[in-house]
Amino acid sequence: MISEVFITCAITGTGSSVERSPHVPVTPEQIANSAIEATRSGAAAVHIHVRNPETGRGSRDPALFRDVVRRIRASDVNPVINLTAGMGGDMVLGGAESPLPLDPGTDMVGALERLVHVEELRPEICTLDCGSMNFAPRDEYIMANTPGALRAMAARVKQLGVRPELEVFDAGHLVMVHDLIEAGLIDDPPLIQLCMGIRYGAPDDPTTLMAMVHQLPPRAIYSAFSVGRMQFPYVALAPLVGANVRVGLEDNLYLSRGRLATNAELVERAVQILDRIGVRVMSPDEVREKLTLAAHG
Repeated sequence: MISEVFITCAITGTGSSVERSPHVPVTPEQIANSAIEATRSGAAAVHIHVRNPETGRGSRDPALFRDVVRRIRASDVNPVINLTAGMGGDMVLGGAESPLPLDPGTDMVGALERLVHVEELRPEICTLDCGSMNFAPRDEYIMANTPGALRAMAARVKQLGVRPELEVFDAGHLVMVHDLIEAGLIDDPPLIQLCMGIRYGAPDDPTTLMAMVHQLPPRAIYSAFSVGRMQFPYVALAPLVGANVRVGLEDNLYLSRGRLATNAELVERAVQILDRIGVRVMSPDEVREKLTLAAHG
């Protein structure tokens, strides 16, 4: 067990949650304001996706990221900004019997194009999804992250002085984590996020979680979270296995059964849980020192 943790709030994601909760932020102003409120509630880091303001669907438009980051940096709080680099690896096959041509919903671009917003805005952290996987609910959708693309992205992120957060959705993704470290593409300490309970990825039972923890590289600083109703149990479980905490509307919409939450409320509940089990919540500046983050922007 660790006695202090940092909380990351995943603000909006890219899924269909907009139709299921009025609290999921869509516009750059809404996303930035929600990130600011989450920071005031105790989040040290905010994980940012952006959405098309007209459709509510996920986007990788650098102008939208620019607007969100500008608003957060101009605010009276100073969270660690963690931008997704997962967009641009969305492959949708044409069907079980005719996979090609690809469905028009496919959004596949080169490794460096996936990092355009990171190169411009220089957040302290950006994510790297460390493998490909099927991803519900679409039958023909694949989250595509090849070893070659990941090595190219990791090399560029290192050049930019941005800390990659290595997203691990299943045990095999840890092989990629070790490969990137052995190739000299990841600086110490490696920052890893164990993403549990996502359909077709690693289940969120404690036995699977511990098996993955035991495969982590030495000196790793890591977080662990689960989705839906398991979000809060994982807030309590994470420190017991040496992990930091993530909550947010990207992963869970509810504060309790039938009670839709805001990001600030999810963070507040996480702080309460951690306080009651004797775990101190770290500030953004303490996280910067712990992770040896480089200041940009």
